[in-house]
Amino acid sequence: MVIAWPEPRSRRYRHPVIDIPGELAERAAHFLRQWDLRRDGPPMRGRCAHVLPVLRADGTPAVLKLQDVDDETVGEPIALRAWNGDGAVRLLAADSGTLLLERLDSDRELDDLPDTREATLVIAELLAHLTATPAPPELRRLADIAPRLLDRTAALLPRMKDPAPLADCAAAVREVAGEPGDRLLHWDLHFENVLASDRAPWLAIDPKPLAGDPGFELFPALWNRFDADEVRWRFDAMTDVLGLDRDRARAWTLGRVLQNSVWQIEEGGLPLPEHLEIADRLRGQGG
Repeated sequence: MVIAWPEPRSRRYRHPVIDIPGELAERAAHFLRQWDLRRDGPPMRGRCAHVLPVLRADGTPAVLKLQDVDDETVGEPIALRAWNGDGAVRLLAADSGTLLLERLDSDRELDDLPDTREATLVIAELLAHLTATPAPPELRRLADIAPRLLDRTAALLPRMKDPAPLADCAAAVREVAGEPGDRLLHWDLHFENVLASDRAPWLAIDPKPLAGDPGFELFPALWNRFDADEVRWRFDAMTDVLGLDRDRARAWTLGRVLQNSVWQIEEGGLPLPEHLEIADRLRGQGG
């Protein structure tokens, strides 16, 4: 079974026809009935989910988000409930990985702002709201992720032609791994994961939440719309707004470089030059 609609207006979704395949289409039909929803336009497809614009029984606009549940997405409804709309899209209902969310303006992304410094400050303010919340206990934890990452790195370094950059990142992570933090982290807050709304200028979407140190949050906004000459400015601006210790934030940002690089290597590739450039711009600089 396949449900297909024409391409939506938002530039985030670029396929001429959006097909919602088999199981997801059946799931959509099920929740349209269960939550008494009516379709209200063509679906949208992001990197990890299909989103259907809908109307609730009282006519309130919303969206039905359909995605596969994995280690990163399983905590999304937990985080959204904890934030309760403060800095993030509001969760209206959730069941078995399917989410009913308030409808934001998918045609107005933070990524549309021409000034990346202005966009970076928006990210920083949102992170300040989001990371003020203690993480619910059932979320994945940086306390568990960091040691496993260091173990995986140790296994990979002997196979690398130039292990020094990742060895330096691993050394930085070891210095802070004993204090991994307990804040509720979005983990993937970059310019394309922020939309405008009527009730707030900007709201975060698509968290991949975990419990940890807010310094682990900065990397996506350093990489998105990458500009090597802006890395240090963005880092300093975000740490200022969040009130972070720069040495700790730098170490956890190098941890994100390490995490992404290990994924690349394990998939048969190499660390991305932009990631290594971020590390070079931050490594060894004082707070």
